[in-house]
Amino acid sequence: MPGHTHHQDDRLRRLRKVEGQVRGLQRMVDEDRYCIDILTQVSAVTRALQAFSLDLLDEHMRTCVAEAVAKGGDEADGKLREAHDAITRLVRS
Repeated sequence: MPGHTHHQDDRLRRLRKVEGQVRGLQRMVDEDRYCIDILTQVSAVTRALQAFSLDLLDEHMRTCVAEAVAKGGDEADGKLREAHDAITRLVRS
């Protein structure tokens, strides 16, 4: 079972909040608001998504990856590579 199912309600709430922030950005652009105000909100949305990603990554490492490492073998290697690739993508974004 994927680790994220344990906190699904909290994660969905957080994503709905981000979605609301993005809709707010759309309104700001539509209303031709001051660029710096829009950029401030973009920064807030970015931080919220980063926090969401790090929380999800933390749980993945403590559940899926830890279980695979305990089993060893190819599954462990695969999960570690998968985690490495995910971290690489997050760092680059």
